[in-house]
Amino acid sequence: MKIKIDRNLCIGAAPCVAIAPEVFELDEEGKAIVLDPKGADDETIKLGAEACPTLAVILFDEESGDQIFPKVA
Repeated sequence: MKIKIDRNLCIGAAPCVAIAPEVFELDEEGKAIVLDPKGADDETIKLGAEACPTLAVILFDEESGDQIFPKVA
C-alpha cells in the first residue's frame, strides 16, 4: 500500500499517529508525515486513514496505483 498525506488537508488531529505510531508521526509543523509505510499491517494503516477527520491520509494500491481510500466516486 502506498500512503500519501495531503498536507493542505491535515490539521494535526493525529488519530493516524495514535492508531499506527510506527507508520505516522507529526512533524515540526504539527502535520502528519509517513515514517515507515511498512510499519504496520494494511488493516491498521487503513484504520489510521479512516480515523482522519479531514481525510488527509490517502491510500493507493501499490500494484495498480488505484486510490483505495478515500473512495473516489
